[in-house]
Amino acid sequence: MTHHAQIGVIGGSGLYEFLDDVVEVRVDTPYGQPSDALAVGEVAGRRVAFLPRHGRGHRVPPHRINHRANLWALRAVGVRRILAPGAVGGLRPGYGPGTLVVPDQLVDRTSGRVQTYYDGRRRPDGQVPGVVHVPFADPYCPVGRATVLDVARAGGWQPVDGGTMVVVEGPRFSTRAESRWYAAQGWSVVGMTGHPEAVLARELALCYTAVSLVTDLDSGVEVGDGVTQEEVFAVFGRSVTRLRELLVDVVTALPDGPRDCLCSHALDGVRTGITLP
Repeated sequence: MTHHAQIGVIGGSGLYEFLDDVVEVRVDTPYGQPSDALAVGEVAGRRVAFLPRHGRGHRVPPHRINHRANLWALRAVGVRRILAPGAVGGLRPGYGPGTLVVPDQLVDRTSGRVQTYYDGRRRPDGQVPGVVHVPFADPYCPVGRATVLDVARAGGWQPVDGGTMVVVEGPRFSTRAESRWYAAQGWSVVGMTGHPEAVLARELALCYTAVSLVTDLDSGVEVGDGVTQEEVFAVFGRSVTRLRELLVDVVTALPDGPRDCLCSHALDGVRTGITLP
């Protein structure tokens, strides 16, 4: 089945090239249109669906991403494991540009984003979600995290094992006072897209692993004029080939078979009120 995929990758430009025999798949969802069509292809015999988080050409700003449609579309084509590479700012002096962080915690500092499928509102198809409280103490898949860390070390990276990603609303960057406050809390990196991606994946019982590439020291922990969009894009562009190679190796190494992690059991015994794809 050409539209079927086992693994999803939500990322930015420059990551398309790691797929072979790509077909474009457009998925309609009860939550509207995803950021873009899915690119479905193969990596070392594994079926992978790639979704550009901001759409092709980076046209969707972080606060307007339709995360519900994105995650729903990936599950609809069969995806159960998701890798989420993204650019972040470092909140510790030792986390300079090029640092790979595999976070194990998340703090939400966004506002106004729709962050649940289970809001009790009737959908266009007539289904009404129930009240569902998913466990989220550990936001990321332990199996996915362990796989990324093992593969990264074998590939010559020195990944940071664990840490907290604070997700801000954007699209502006932080003030110095804000980033100093984030750093004072002991948080590790700051980004704009990791939430509600992670919680929506959990609400669909998907395995979600963040792979965070530091592109800059956030404005409160550096000297100079502060971070700029040009700087972020430039560092990410220089690192994208190596990051793409890492993702290929991680896709190959991810377990192929039944899941038995905390993510896969998130909806056990729960009546959702809606039919999941």
